[in-house]
Amino acid sequence: MNKPYDLIVIGAGMAGIAGANKCATEGWRVAIVDSLPYGGTCALRGCDPKKILRRGAEIIDGARLLHGKGIDDSELTINWGDLMKHKRGFTDPVPQRMEAGLRRNGVETFHGHARFTGRNQIEVDGDTLDASRILIATGARPRPLSFPGHEYVIDSTDFLDLDAIPGRILFIGGGFVSFEFAHIAARAGSAATIIDHGAHPLKSFDPDLVELLVARGREVGVDTRENTSIVGVEQASSVFQITLERAGVRETIEADLVVHGAGRIADLATLDLDVAGVEWSERGVSVDRHLQSSTNPAVWAAGDSADTAGMPLTPVAVSEAKVAASNMINGTTLIPDYAGIPTAVFTIPELVRVGMLEAEAIEQGIELKIRYSDTGKWYSNYRVGERTAAAKILIDTSNDHIVGAHLLGPEYGELVNTFGLAIKLGLTTRQLKSATAAYPTVGSDLGSML
Repeated sequence: MNKPYDLIVIGAGMAGIAGANKCATEGWRVAIVDSLPYGGTCALRGCDPKKILRRGAEIIDGARLLHGKGIDDSELTINWGDLMKHKRGFTDPVPQRMEAGLRRNGVETFHGHARFTGRNQIEVDGDTLDASRILIATGARPRPLSFPGHEYVIDSTDFLDLDAIPGRILFIGGGFVSFEFAHIAARAGSAATIIDHGAHPLKSFDPDLVELLVARGREVGVDTRENTSIVGVEQASSVFQITLERAGVRETIEADLVVHGAGRIADLATLDLDVAGVEWSERGVSVDRHLQSSTNPAVWAAGDSADTAGMPLTPVAVSEAKVAASNMINGTTLIPDYAGIPTAVFTIPELVRVGMLEAEAIEQGIELKIRYSDTGKWYSNYRVGERTAAAKILIDTSNDHIVGAHLLGPEYGELVNTFGLAIKLGLTTRQLKSATAAYPTVGSDLGSML
């Protein structure tokens, strides 16, 4: 029998790769397995390719904003095929590069479907592998849909690989995926509709800024319908007929494409975790705060595979994987630090957040000073022609610390990082305002927001 591995990692996304490399560089015998190409959702089917496509939309939108201000945008369009080719120029080399890096660090790589056959044992397409420890980092998958005709709906992976952009697209769900893709599609010439069954889309973001974003989207052809449910989807010739229901009233609309943006769940169902005595749910493996399974000490989990307090973000997943690896190596019980981690919706303009929502801070009894600014007329936004921009900064009056920062505007995805650092390090607004920024930059707006 082969000597057991010190660690087997299931899932070769950014979290799994980080955990595998960290343990391998300590001299451990490490294996990693995935049934999909190495690189994971973010690099291949999510964050990175999405933002490459968004760049095309940014160019279109930027030119339109400066129409009549020196830019003639009358013949400017997106060549979707060329843009997709540009995207693939980044994504296509990723799997080979990732796998080569793992091998250089001494990690043995496997391709195939993994399932547990014991508490310390997995099978990969007929091969049995034993390990002292197993790290699960399989990420998430689209939440199953149950309405009639759900089989006609494509997911985000399919959207990011479209060879052509259709004229009418309906997006199911009012979250990140729907809003980001709808804003890209609208600038590419599609009529985009977002169907959200709740009263407020993008629930984890400041509702006042979300309202501004919805209005901005409407200006460019993104129709957001709230309190609306999908009753069913039918295919009629080359189009889809989608039956919607709102307040008991039904209507049928047509679209050329229907896209799933209604959330994701932990991708664990095919691992046979029950065989290993691992407690789990659609939220992930039940883990202690230091990321070790609460029911099988040989198993650890990170990212979307773990039921933790961390947000479902790639940087969080990587951080958790590194913490789990460190705990395994050193026999410690370190806990991930989730303070000051920003999150962004890369619409146009982008919507970002770090720290608490206003309602959360009030619920915790924090005496707040709220700095709200309509930044649409500030120089940095006037320069690019964007009129929809705002900032809401939440300050704890007892210690002058920022407890939340909510921003909507061009380049605010960069600015939010400074607010995140301030929250993480406990900097006061007085300290932040004492810094002198390069001018004129978006970063130089920070002091005025405080």
